[in-house]
Amino acid sequence: MGLPVVKRDEKGILTLYVNDRPFFCRSGEIHNSNASSLEYMEKELWPALRGLNMNSVIVPVYWDLLEETEGTYDFTLVDGVIRQAREEDMKLIFLWFGLWKNAESMYVPAWMKKDTQTYFRAQKVNREQTTTISPLCKAAVEKDKMAFVSLMKHIREIDSEENTVIVIQVENEIGLLGTDRDYSPAAEEAFSSAVPEAIAKLTGKEGTWQEVYGEDAGECFMAWSFGCAVEQIASAGKKEYDLPCYANAWLRQYPWYPGSYPSGGPVCEVQPIWRAAAPSLFAFGPDVYVPYCANVMDEYQSDDNPLFIPEIRKDAVAASYTLYAFGAKNAICFSPFGIEELALDPSQVDKPPMEVMIALNIDPSAFDTTGSKDYLARAYDLVAQLEPLLLKYRGTDSLQAFVRHSDFDNGTFLKFSEYNIAVAYDPRRTATPLGAGMVFELEKNKFLLVGASCAMTFQPKSGKNTKVDVVRLEEGTVKDGTWIRRRVMNGDEKMSIRFGAMPTAMMIEVYEF
Repeated sequence: MGLPVVKRDEKGILTLYVNDRPFFCRSGEIHNSNASSLEYMEKELWPALRGLNMNSVIVPVYWDLLEETEGTYDFTLVDGVIRQAREEDMKLIFLWFGLWKNAESMYVPAWMKKDTQTYFRAQKVNREQTTTISPLCKAAVEKDKMAFVSLMKHIREIDSEENTVIVIQVENEIGLLGTDRDYSPAAEEAFSSAVPEAIAKLTGKEGTWQEVYGEDAGECFMAWSFGCAVEQIASAGKKEYDLPCYANAWLRQYPWYPGSYPSGGPVCEVQPIWRAAAPSLFAFGPDVYVPYCANVMDEYQSDDNPLFIPEIRKDAVAASYTLYAFGAKNAICFSPFGIEELALDPSQVDKPPMEVMIALNIDPSAFDTTGSKDYLARAYDLVAQLEPLLLKYRGTDSLQAFVRHSDFDNGTFLKFSEYNIAVAYDPRRTATPLGAGMVFELEKNKFLLVGASCAMTFQPKSGKNTKVDVVRLEEGTVKDGTWIRRRVMNGDEKMSIRFGAMPTAMMIEVYEF
């Protein structure tokens, strides 16, 4: 079988293929430190994931543990995680925690951390050193590249037949906090030089970074610098084992200036620069903890940037966003962070301190897991069973999906070939999915409805002097793309097409008179 690959399907939609078949990652990212112990993974983590209907899990690989001694690589953890994933029938997305993690150099080996002369830090304008190694430090980037190449070579040697590891994230939430750019001597020299040819071609301008980008020069310079460093690392690794690679982004958000979020990370505004600098990456994925998740999903999905969500809030609304991601945005991956905590009592979930959430503009409700496990498991099961229909109908007007975007969003209006559907969202409630769903037009009078926390009303097309009524309404589920009827709804039950909090499916046939 071929390597995992991201390529366009027959409709032109960028799709992940695993074992030569489309693969939708119903995933979850584990906490940062949990993969540092195979015993912990076996006893605590894997049991917590069972029953969630996941097919993949996002797991860190730590440079500081991989290369504790310079030049010597220990793959014990990598081998153990791959072995355990196979036993759980789970695919792996590896996070390479190399030079950069959350805008710092947390996971570089101790021998690199201590050598601040060779592996120099990015500096603020006042020359204060940050905890982030500069992307202009060629020696550090070269060491990261060597370690990443060794990792990819090892994965190829032990996994090229099984394809347990299907995607690699290169670094994590790259950028600089507390400064718009690096002011180290190496960075100052590069910043005051003419922009590279690729940037001149991209912008149609020549000159220094300041002359080309003006007030945005610092962030754009860092985007290019980080992008080029990641390209050196990713491209070298892909030459050894050509797995799909992506980078993730800490969102640009309030108070909106570079440095309040990691300056230089692959946020939407600088993705053209990243794309020019790092062509080896297939996507730039958002980490989403804000209340307006749907807006972020809309923003980060485009024809040349498939939606890959490595981290998203894990409260009950995650189930709603699952339906929207796969039904409306052709998502490759959807993955709540701290997925193992869904098995815990909500009172036991480890939440960031309130002052940290305020400082980072994180919505505290994102960590309220009340009901999340059951809601997400149901949504993941629906997506799994709907895959044949998603592949058949996505990219056409016969599949339309929706989700409540804000507290002021009361519903939506769907237009199909012969009928329109008015969707009304239920009021938002704590620990409950938002109004969301998918509608498949199977025939001109027959529809498969999937929904949560909403009601649907069929209407005639505008200008037609007719009414619409129900021929048959069935409650049931989908199995491998085939409808399985449970109850036929009539009498009082057919008066309203309403979906409760738990995502469910209905089949309806209508007529007009």
